[in-house]
Amino acid sequence: MKIKNIQTTTFKAPLKTPFVTSLRRVEYLEDIIVIIECEDGTLGYGEGVPTPAITGETFESMQSAINYIKKSIIGMDIEEFDTLIYKVHSAIAKNSTAKSAVEIALYDLKAKSLKQPLYKMLGGTQKEFFTDLTISLNTIDTMVQDSLNAVSLGYKSLKLKLGGDIQTDIQRVLEIHNVLQNQDITLRLDANQAWSAKDSVKLLQSIEKLDINIEFIEQPTPAYDLDALSYIKQRVQTPLLVDESIFNIYDTKRVLDMDCADIINIKLAKSGGISGALKIADITKEYGKKCMIGCMLEGIVSINAGVALASAKADIIEFIDLDAPTLLREYSIKTDTIYDNAIIKLGDSMGLGILSL
Repeated sequence: MKIKNIQTTTFKAPLKTPFVTSLRRVEYLEDIIVIIECEDGTLGYGEGVPTPAITGETFESMQSAINYIKKSIIGMDIEEFDTLIYKVHSAIAKNSTAKSAVEIALYDLKAKSLKQPLYKMLGGTQKEFFTDLTISLNTIDTMVQDSLNAVSLGYKSLKLKLGGDIQTDIQRVLEIHNVLQNQDITLRLDANQAWSAKDSVKLLQSIEKLDINIEFIEQPTPAYDLDALSYIKQRVQTPLLVDESIFNIYDTKRVLDMDCADIINIKLAKSGGISGALKIADITKEYGKKCMIGCMLEGIVSINAGVALASAKADIIEFIDLDAPTLLREYSIKTDTIYDNAIIKLGDSMGLGILSL
């Protein structure tokens, strides 16, 4: 299976409601689909969404990076898989989402060449997962209603986007907890780097005193400030999850060596794809910590890859945050993976399970 051509197309889909965090507001999904064509006609699909506020990438930069990587791998055979992955990452520095999009397409082709679903090629067996649902940052009343709507759809874990005034954020959590406290719902918090270390401690200690059980707090402080995470971890009981602080195994090792977090959030768009994500999961396991598999606001192709990774590393990936497909009002891409609100079920088609774009 020799690579004949690499092209890209744009996928765009409206959201059911605006996606709002402390960093950004998004009303529709728009990302880049990578299509790698082999000489025998086999197609491999990859995907990546530009998230300038997190990865620094734009549509233009991603397209340029993909075109640059393309020159290094056209003409190579998919059987040279390890070399292909090396060339993707050595061709250009950074550009993690562009690399991930190309990598996913290569993994899709490799699994197809072996006539296996990707999750099986990666060593996975688990096929059913339960994702949380993100509750966007909004007024208290709106977030309460959104939470009730999510529970009515069968979600058991909700990730609350915070990042406003500390007292208002405390009230958000309290109000949502009060309306859900008899329904066995797990609450997760995500501030997307919005707070200072002292404000984080103030909020979390206030919530702990109210006897509200929070599964974890995600990236409360700026990504670069690991000392702030250490400060928080020494003063609260709530587990800390790091997201924007982690892009690669070196970031992961630094966080784990400092013991400033309890959970590592893996995102393919940050790790440069599946190969980097596998390494992050492995090193986290060595330190006796757990991972979450998360996502940007992205589409079915890259989310399918994330689910395959969750299956392959089910022993270390304990938390699933792959709700992006259910946030879309509609999407045209066909897959044999089932996204039924909180429930995700992998199919057994070869590769990623993408049936048509």
